[in-house]
Amino acid sequence: MSDFIRSDLGFRHTGDVVEVTLRGSAANVRLLDSSNFSNYRNGRQHRYHGGLAKQSPVRLQIPRSGTWHAVVDMQGLRGTVNAGIRVIPAESLKPLPPIQQAPHSPGPSYGIRDVMANAAESNPVSARAEYDVFVCHATEDKSAVARPLAMALAAREISVWYDEFELRIGDSLRRKIDAGIARSRFGLVVLSHPFFGKGWAQYELDGLVTRSTDDKQVLLPVWHEISKEQVADQSPSLADKVALKTSDLTIDEIADQIADVINGDGESAPDALTQAE
Repeated sequence: MSDFIRSDLGFRHTGDVVEVTLRGSAANVRLLDSSNFSNYRNGRQHRYHGGLAKQSPVRLQIPRSGTWHAVVDMQGLRGTVNAGIRVIPAESLKPLPPIQQAPHSPGPSYGIRDVMANAAESNPVSARAEYDVFVCHATEDKSAVARPLAMALAAREISVWYDEFELRIGDSLRRKIDAGIARSRFGLVVLSHPFFGKGWAQYELDGLVTRSTDDKQVLLPVWHEISKEQVADQSPSLADKVALKTSDLTIDEIADQIADVINGDGESAPDALTQAE
């Protein structure tokens, strides 16, 4: 069998989702149980789920509980490819319960005291900082920016509050978000056109800005497919903050700069970032 990229997924449950992120050429993505992987590796006839992937990421659902393997190869294709493979548990893919305790955009009376109260109620022990950074983003920016950036920061041993890492079925969405904001030293905001149209994203931003104004948190903006003028049209105060741009830097480069800021002196943190134009 020719060279291939393989990830032993171990025992997985029905409904878990394997997400394969490709970098480079189109490639064959295969999900195989142990018996079929053995046949594949030895060049024998085998069955698999998946096929030729021309877009990334690729998501394949585990059809039944058991031991599984994910494989990426270039059989019959030209070019080169690298791949990242992760498993999303089925439980985390279930829809969250309806939000009944607050509208999508809490009123102006909802302020920092309410955020801290929700944090304390979520964990009555204390409302101390438990995370290095809270990641605020719109759903549309999750695959391109928020998820890979959160994973890149976690790989740099940064403690990250990111919805896919923290939210579970049955959680109170507002209280979990408030707790994450109140217990994070830095607030990372992915600003984009979709972001400014999202009620919950604006709600998270309001909490982050309030803590930043009170010198309880440092705001770290990342601009994605949006210009300084367009940010200024939505929020002049945000446009004046030092920011990073996805058009100028890779996700890894952004993660390196943010990690340097977080691991340094919080008071001088904004000076460590490159000013977006």
